[in-house]
Amino acid sequence: MTAITRGDTPAAVEGDGVELRTQPVGVAFVRLPAGADLRPALQGMPDDLCLCPHWGYMLKGRLKMVTKDGEEVYEAGQAFHWPPGHAPVALEDCEYVDFSPTAEFTAVLDHITSRS
Repeated sequence: MTAITRGDTPAAVEGDGVELRTQPVGVAFVRLPAGADLRPALQGMPDDLCLCPHWGYMLKGRLKMVTKDGEEVYEAGQAFHWPPGHAPVALEDCEYVDFSPTAEFTAVLDHITSRS
């Protein structure tokens, strides 16, 4: 088991009041500007959707999650679980923290970054 505390986590970005701390253990701190649509980045994956499950908390904004079965909107203050088979679209500037299985998340990130 792993426990992460702020004090044990190195700063990746720091200055002018900005601080971002990360650890490579399946934790992602995500910011998306209004209008960001990740569906094109997921093209080529099965059903053109993210195959990694995520659990997390919306800190700011509103996000539409598109699935084969429809859409659902998440907003600041909500905890969430997104099972495999989704693609996010930011309705507003949004921020969230999510927790994901490292291997599955890495595979999705590798797919996305190989497309650029």
